Formats: sequence, C-alpha cells, structure tokens
Amino acid sequence: MKRISLLLAMLFFISFGAIHDSQAQSLKGKGIVMIIASSKFRDEEFKIPYDLFRAEGAKVVIASSSLRESVGMLGLKVRPEKLLSQIDIDSFDALILVGGIGATEYWNNKTVHRLLKEAFDKGKVIGAICISPVTLANAGILKGKRATVWPTEASRLRAKGAIYTGKGVERDGDIITANGPQSASAFADEVIKALCHK
Repeated sequence: MKRISLLLAMLFFISFGAIHDSQAQSLKGKGIVMIIASSKFRDEEFKIPYDLFRAEGAKVVIASSSLRESVGMLGLKVRPEKLLSQIDIDSFDALILVGGIGATEYWNNKTVHRLLKEAFDKGKVIGAICISPVTLANAGILKGKRATVWPTEASRLRAKGAIYTGKGVERDGDIITANGPQSASAFADEVIKALCHK
C-alpha cells in the first residue's frame, strides 16, 4: 500500500513538473513590446509583467520616446531598446503600455495612437495599466469597450465612450486594462492568457 502511494505521489509530481515546464514556455515564439515613459514610469507595472512574460518564454522589447536611461518613480533604471518610431507592429503579438505619472506623455502622442490603432486593426493583444488606459481611450479604441484605469482618470475613459468598470483588471476581447501597481501580476497573467490563444 505504501509502495502504491509512493508511486502515485511520484507520478503526480512528475506530471505537475511537466505541466509547469510546459507552462513556463507558453509564450515561446511570441513577441511583446512594452512602452515605458521617458521618466517616472511605475516600477512594479514594468518589472512584474516584464519578468513574467520572459519567464513564459516571450521575447520582450522595451520602447520609449527616448533611448536614454529611464528612471522609474521608485528608482528602477531601464534603458529602452527601441524608439516608438522604430516599432513594427507586425513583429509583435502584444503592445503593452506601462503606467506611472510619466505616462501622461503618451496620452495625446500621435505615434503611440497610430501604433495602438494598427495593433487593434490587426488583432494584436493590447494592454495598459494605471493611467495608461487613457492613451487607449484617446486613440479611440476603447469606445464601447469595458475598461478600467487608475480611479482618478475614470472620467477620461467615460468621455471617450469606454464602459468604466472599476475592476482591478478588465478584459474586453484582446484589450486588457488594469488600475495600478497592485494589479500588475494579475494584469500580466491576463495578457499571458490572451496570448496563449493567439
């Protein structure tokens, strides 16, 4: 009886390990571009999803309006790899906008709006966290869509026709929004789920 129990336990752990290993590469071959502000992005909203995406096997490229080192609100230093003008949407499966007070620089940025519209038209996964969903709203891709945002900016989403839900994370089709750093992990998980079905 003990031998059977031991065998069953071993089979469980082997199976669990195999499942875990396969999940760890669930985004293998997928490309994600993460857009951060040129300064004062929110550290957790970048770092937590970035680490999770890479752990799942995705190739992650960091883009910004400048290639100079960007310093987050809590001191994290990140050097972007591409300028916004260098992003080729066809090379990526997801476009993610990181929040933080510096992200207001993209609210009315025509280049980011163009990238978002192109990603939307091509059925890419689009994610935005904290105050960044305002950029999506201003780009015109949240009209009639359920979305969330940092609470102080809810009226900006509603003004552009979005259905503000106030949830930590909201998904409507291929658009995923989140309300702040406390939701960074759940936000990343939802992006991963969406990409797994692409």
